[in-house]
Amino acid sequence: MNEENIKDDIRYLQLLAQSYPTIAEASTEIINLQAILNLPKPTEHFISDPHGESDAFNHVLRNASGYVKRKVEEIFADTLSKSAKKELCALIYYPEQKLQLIKSKQQNINKFYKTTLENLILVCREVSSKYTRSKIRKELPKAFGYIIEELLHESDSGYGQKKERYYEVIIQSIIDTRRADDFIIEICRLIQRLAIDCLHLLGDIFDRGDGAHLIMDTLCNYHHFDIVWGNHDINWFGALAGNRACICNVLRITLRYGNLATLEEGYGINLLPLATFALETYGDDPCERFQIANPTKRLNFDDKTLRLMTLMHKAITIIQMKEEAAIIDRHPDYGMDDRKLLHLMDESRQSIRIAGKDYELLDHRWPTVRPENPYELTTEEEHVMEQMVRSFKTSDKLHRHIDCLLAHGCMYAIANSNLMYHGSVPLNEDGTLKEVKIKGKGYKGIDLMKKTGYLVREALNPNAEKADRDFARDYIWYLWCGPDSPLFDKDKNDDLRTLFCWKRGSLC
Repeated sequence: MNEENIKDDIRYLQLLAQSYPTIAEASTEIINLQAILNLPKPTEHFISDPHGESDAFNHVLRNASGYVKRKVEEIFADTLSKSAKKELCALIYYPEQKLQLIKSKQQNINKFYKTTLENLILVCREVSSKYTRSKIRKELPKAFGYIIEELLHESDSGYGQKKERYYEVIIQSIIDTRRADDFIIEICRLIQRLAIDCLHLLGDIFDRGDGAHLIMDTLCNYHHFDIVWGNHDINWFGALAGNRACICNVLRITLRYGNLATLEEGYGINLLPLATFALETYGDDPCERFQIANPTKRLNFDDKTLRLMTLMHKAITIIQMKEEAAIIDRHPDYGMDDRKLLHLMDESRQSIRIAGKDYELLDHRWPTVRPENPYELTTEEEHVMEQMVRSFKTSDKLHRHIDCLLAHGCMYAIANSNLMYHGSVPLNEDGTLKEVKIKGKGYKGIDLMKKTGYLVREALNPNAEKADRDFARDYIWYLWCGPDSPLFDKDKNDDLRTLFCWKRGSLC
């Protein structure tokens, strides 16, 4: 062992000594940890790409992707009917709602309470069997902690029938004091909590669905989780950092999927400046190519709202093209000139030339695109963007949610000796790790993941040097859609090409 390793070991032991200053305390902790290592492995849960679907996300957490159902099947295989087991599972998943339904139909409510309480104790005992008593004690609800602990360890007493009456009285007293509903709700929540020891979320919380803010509310209060950032999450990071292209992307995707609730109700983003501008600029434009992507979602809005969202969708799309062009011009090393399309339209706005071929445009009304300088924002567009930047950067709830993702996440994670990442690891054609240049320095593999993760944090660090923060803020957009981004890693992004809506047949 070399001298440097010895010094590191000494520093590590000195830190440990602060927590365990005596041999007795250190020995006790060693015994405890060794015992824990030989317990059955707690359940870890992996979820990817919830994309704002909060109801589905929360349902998966409540049932632990079928783990609770499997335990109920194992415990009551021959003692409960199929329908009774199904009812018990539903009660565990949604105790408040299910109790109301049951009580409205149940004839003998006391008998239901007694049977249900006994069954729930059996399920809770089973899902808690992988943990130490100390850990379980920390998770017990304050109001019923002592009672649940006694009931969970009923079989450990060793006194058989001598103590059976004791447990029967506990359950009957819960019913007699009219605390059965509260007790059932708390023990169902405890079962949900113990069913998943750790949640691993593999990216893309945001966009498409309209409940990303609700998912984040759940996560920020969750007992134990980590996250690998996805490109859609990075897009929102950039929006909070003030990256105007990312803000446009967030707005465009939200409008495309009809998710105004996330912006307005979730994060308090003021869409009035964009709505006013869209009405004034595109009020007589049918904007047929910019309607909500999901026809079913259109049923949630009246005709006036749908019309306004369509106009706003087109307005922000054109602004996005201009804002992205500004980043591309600032960073020619990104190699993303093919994403700049506005200058390829002819003066009549009827066609666009791509790779030497002319294509007919299906939408050719672009009143804010000036042929002499197609990427310059109009005065009105600049005003809209200033307002949007201010609204995103001052959203307290968005700040809290992104802070939570920064505290619990990064570009990659390792769990159970498995490498987890959201997009890909850039490779050369021969399968070797591809070197990606950032500020002239090459990074690949884990070094690339670490560097890009550092840049994300730097973009959101108010104490960073302005030049470094500006560079990092631009790079967040590259992580969203750049060809060598570990979160994207494709040759090109066709989202804006599709919105341009040209016919595929050549006019040449």
